[in-house]
Amino acid sequence: MELQPGREAVVRVAVATLWTAPEAVRPVDCPAVAADADIPAWISGLDTDQQVGDCVLSQLLLGERVLVTELRPDGWAHVVAVEQPAAKLDPRGYPGWLPADQLVPADAATTGPTDAPLVVDATVSALRAAPDGPVVLPGVVIGTRLAAAGPARDGWRPVHTTGHTDPLWLPAAHLAEVAATPPSAEDVLAVAQRLLHVVYIWGGVSAHGIDCSGLVHLAWRRFGVRLPRDADDQAAATTPLPLGAERPGDLYFFARPGRKIHHIGIVTAEPHDDDRRMLHACYRQRRVLEEPLPAERTATLVGAHRV
Repeated sequence: MELQPGREAVVRVAVATLWTAPEAVRPVDCPAVAADADIPAWISGLDTDQQVGDCVLSQLLLGERVLVTELRPDGWAHVVAVEQPAAKLDPRGYPGWLPADQLVPADAATTGPTDAPLVVDATVSALRAAPDGPVVLPGVVIGTRLAAAGPARDGWRPVHTTGHTDPLWLPAAHLAEVAATPPSAEDVLAVAQRLLHVVYIWGGVSAHGIDCSGLVHLAWRRFGVRLPRDADDQAAATTPLPLGAERPGDLYFFARPGRKIHHIGIVTAEPHDDDRRMLHACYRQRRVLEEPLPAERTATLVGAHRV
């Protein structure tokens, strides 16, 4: 079974990176575009300037669906990431390029419609061939959807995994059931707080490296809530609040005069006078941090919203 334009495919690596164009890939990006993408190795090889190169658009997690729109003879696929809304770019989802060998046709996915949906709740985990056996797929991150392949055994759970015929295993404690009801803002904030100190990567959407809107997208994704990928679209998809009414777990948005929204953070404390705190993936300090809003950040604060 082969990939075909106009049909869906599924990501088979732990984290796949979506690029602006195949030609935008740099020599330092080789680990990220390999058939078995190694995102930690890729990130460890980037310098601070390369961490914010605009060649990266977004990232996709194991099992994430895409619509294939073009296949090139050199092994690249143009796709639309249908689970990452991006209304201004494509009503179907977030468009970009990735290596075709990081995908499998959706018809070849091994999950069944009756399998219990699970989500990875560990910040980073690894899928193994057997309970406590050899690692088959390292670097699987929080928010990844999997399907149960049977009951837990000795603290391990078998799961169906895209691209693998036989079930793989990970610690049962690393999994949670997908909730049927929306999460509380406090629950989402608690997930985001577990990503403190993760390195800032432009376009990142994983516990290996992340950007400001990726942090918000991933924290809500952990609970099955599909927010848009980019900050300005996230603002359009959420409910504005009067400044001063925000509570922990709400969102702050930032824009320069006459410009579109360029930054987002998660409220971590009730405001007192003009003192506000947030958790965010900080471009300037190249990591996820929690801090009071400095004066220059407050000057570009344009609103608080609630999901």
